Amino acid sequence: MRHLLLALPFALLPVIAHANEHHHHDHHDHHDEHASLGSHEHGVAQLDAALEGTVLEIELRSPAINLLGFEHAANSAEDKRKVADARAQLEQPGRLFGLSAEAGCKLDEARLESPLFAGKGHEHEHEHEHEHEHEQHDAGTHSDVHAHYRYDCSTPDALTGLDLRALFEAFPGTEKIQAQVIGPNGQQGKLLRAKQAQITF
Repeated sequence: MRHLLLALPFALLPVIAHANEHHHHDHHDHHDEHASLGSHEHGVAQLDAALEGTVLEIELRSPAINLLGFEHAANSAEDKRKVADARAQLEQPGRLFGLSAEAGCKLDEARLESPLFAGKGHEHEHEHEHEHEHEQHDAGTHSDVHAHYRYDCSTPDALTGLDLRALFEAFPGTEKIQAQVIGPNGQQGKLLRAKQAQITF
């Protein structure tokens, strides 16, 4: 499954590039329209999802400021509370992705990685040591949050897509999500906003 997620951004670059052409009226988008999907742009997150058989994998990458309102180390009590609140929501992702109850999806694994979460004991140091090092390297300029989830769905045919309205509501600093999915009907790419937050498999 993991190779599917890794292939997604490259396979769908033309789709996303085409989608971006239709959003050039947003003046604040102009700076990074041509940038790669890995670019760090405030207000914009990436979501990759792959459904294969009964297994659904979802990866969310976002600048920390979208989720926390800041991207520096949490020093004050208020900042630490914001980090704890964001973690709590990301560690219970059921409602964030709008998974239909009929699909019977059970969360098998949830993993959160970010320089701002360091020292909390949640990183899988050995399995993902290289990824963590990369994130630490970027921590000086930008702090990103990477969340990975794996579900087992008893009735995957009932899973028609994702609805991210609750994610936009939970994290109002997130203005847009570049969503890319692989499912039974092939690949889909879509730029999601709070008022247009659905993508189908």
